[in-house]
Amino acid sequence: MTPPDAAIAVTDELARFAASLDWEQVPPHVRALMPVLMIDMFRAAAVGSDKPWTRAVLGAFGSIEGPQRASLLYAGRKVEAARAAFINGTAAGSLDWDDSHVAAIIHPGVCIWPAALAAAEVAQAGGRELLTAVLAGYEVAIRVGMSIQPEHSLRGFQGTPTCGALGAAVACARLFRLPAQGVRDALGIAATFACGLSQFFVSGSDIKRFHAGKAAANGYEAALLARAGLTGPRDAIEGSQGFGKAFSDRFDPATAVKDLGRHFPTEWVSLKPHAGSVRMQAAIEGAAMLARSGVRLEAVASMELGVHGAMMSKLASNRPVDFQQAQLSTPFAAAMAIALAPRREGPLTLSVDDFKQYLHDPQIRDLAARTRCVVDAEVEALTTAEAVPARVTVVTKDGRRFEQFVEHPKGCPQNPMSVDEVVQRFSAIAAPLFGAGPVEAWLAHAREPERLASVTPLLSLCA
Repeated sequence: MTPPDAAIAVTDELARFAASLDWEQVPPHVRALMPVLMIDMFRAAAVGSDKPWTRAVLGAFGSIEGPQRASLLYAGRKVEAARAAFINGTAAGSLDWDDSHVAAIIHPGVCIWPAALAAAEVAQAGGRELLTAVLAGYEVAIRVGMSIQPEHSLRGFQGTPTCGALGAAVACARLFRLPAQGVRDALGIAATFACGLSQFFVSGSDIKRFHAGKAAANGYEAALLARAGLTGPRDAIEGSQGFGKAFSDRFDPATAVKDLGRHFPTEWVSLKPHAGSVRMQAAIEGAAMLARSGVRLEAVASMELGVHGAMMSKLASNRPVDFQQAQLSTPFAAAMAIALAPRREGPLTLSVDDFKQYLHDPQIRDLAARTRCVVDAEVEALTTAEAVPARVTVVTKDGRRFEQFVEHPKGCPQNPMSVDEVVQRFSAIAAPLFGAGPVEAWLAHAREPERLASVTPLLSLCA
């Protein structure tokens, strides 16, 4: 007997949804979220554009020309469009400081926005077209991610370059104004491009730094090939040899299309105060709260982090081997929070530069080594598709015990950053680089991009 789910034409349904999505029919709160997500992506790219890994990718691809060219963010010049998507995606996605979807285990924005901006330039699309296309891309990437996680991650894949490529392809296909069949072909082509291994969690390395860039380029190229008339499998996602079953032991087709066009899981996206995994944010926040209540680094005998079981295989290492792995070490990040929170005014933000600066700090490394993660039943019970809690317990050298539980870390949908907070943190980074006047002018466009006749004003900031 054929299983009921086998009848769900996931690829076709997602393509038809993406091709027909009407911006005016999108709920107002979801429409209002999209410029916020865009500004946050530009913030990450402003920080990442001058990092060594971005410069390395720029050196490899930055001189490639082509008939279709797109802008490099903040550089004042253009390169071949897919390479622009790769370089811009690397700049934005290389910091672990990007938007995240807990249930899908994916960073959608840093794959989709860079690809879509390139496609919008090439297609001479306006702001409303950009926002509609990007929302369609988020929905597809997130929904496919939710349909294959957490087994996808547990098998050693990272959802950002796999599912992100699908979202980028959908956004670009929509901007190229392809019909539903063309969007379906772009999905099928992107599905065969998609890959991304998670060995960096174990061994370090630079590969995670350019995963989002590769997904952006793969999505752009998939849409370009579909526009040229090449086809992908009509059942590329749900087929017996397709994306879902190849990448997960628990592919659920119904999850990918449930309430499609009526409910938007994009609204569950989190923004991160700290440059590390979204699942680490509550532990960092809890450690900072204890430090500000009087717990001092030198007084701590041991620290225990109550976490979700899914974090134990990839985010629980307490002896990071390099800069990248430090950003994925909950014990190291919590130890940094204990050390740095008392020294800083205002809410603590652990930046990518903090992780680099303190990677070899002997006191922080020593506390991280004395910190262990344990599976916490209450954390597991309260974990949702939107947020991951944490419990931080510190025992001091004189035997006192301190505990902090954080259910909804800052930036998750239940405790979101306001529009003003997102704008302020963009301005704090961008104004020193580009000038306060140009940044204010840019924000005037970025707050209401649907009014733009073209995306050119969004690409105007230049160092």
